[in-house]
This record gives sequence, C-alpha cells and structure tokens, in this order.
Amino acid sequence: MDKTDREILEILQNNSRLNPGQIAAMLGMDQADIEHRINEMEEMRVIVKYHTLVNWEKAGEEVVSALIEVKVAPQRGAGFDNLAERIYRFPEVKAVYLMSGAYDISVLIEGKTMKEVAFFVSTKLATIENVQSTATHFVLKKYKQEGVIFEDKEDDRRLVISP
Repeated sequence: MDKTDREILEILQNNSRLNPGQIAAMLGMDQADIEHRINEMEEMRVIVKYHTLVNWEKAGEEVVSALIEVKVAPQRGAGFDNLAERIYRFPEVKAVYLMSGAYDISVLIEGKTMKEVAFFVSTKLATIENVQSTATHFVLKKYKQEGVIFEDKEDDRRLVISP
C-alpha cells in the first residue's frame, strides 16, 4: 500500500458514498486507476464493508446497546481466538475486542429491550464453556460514535453581517 491508497482509504472512511470519479477529482488522478485500487483493496479485505451510521433514536426506533466485560479462561493452543469466534457469530453481537486489563474480552451488543440483552447474556454468553464471568454495562446515551457527533449543540460562530 502506498500513499495514494492511504489517501483513498481516508476519503472513503470519512464518506463512503463518494464514487471513484469524485475521489479521482479530489486526488487529481484518473478514475480508472482509482477504481482499480479500490477493487484491489476490497479483494485483499483492506476495505471490508461500506457502512451507514444510523441514529436510531432520531428514527423513532428503540435500540438498547450494552458493553459486556467478559473474563475467560484461555484455551490451550488457541488462546482467546476460538472463544471470540463463538461470541462474534451471534447476530446480536456488533463488536468483539480482546482487551488488556481487568477483563479479557469486550463485547458490544444491541437488542430491542433491556430484557432481550439480559436474556442474551444469561442464556447465550455466560453459558459458553471457559467464560468465567460477565459484567454488563447498558449504554444510556450515545454522544459520539465512529467519529460522528450525534447532537452537535455548537452554535454558528460566524459574525452576522447586516447591510
């Protein structure tokens, strides 16, 4: 990967709706070259998915998010990988991270109700072999996610010009 590939990635990360022609114009390059580079990065799974961030609260939908701390006993020869794979295969799970510190794995899940999230933890997550304990933290409000501020209350600071 070269500097141009990194520039393309940064542009797409900020706005995945831009097409190769727009990116080519931004970088002063040929559209066919941009298309080729993007296709290569998709094939190598450098670009994994194009994503839309939705503020479900403003859309009128109730979504309950929770961060779950999971302490586990690592498996001989596999460490945490097999256990993490079992966890990330559940459709409720949005992200799984191996952590340093007081717990081993961090799991981000979403459900329609707190009861649904609690049911997931008690019947699916906590019952997995080698899971020693869990601690669930419900998200009360999202202020910023993936670099996007959900409700920016900063006022327009431009000076008013009157004739």
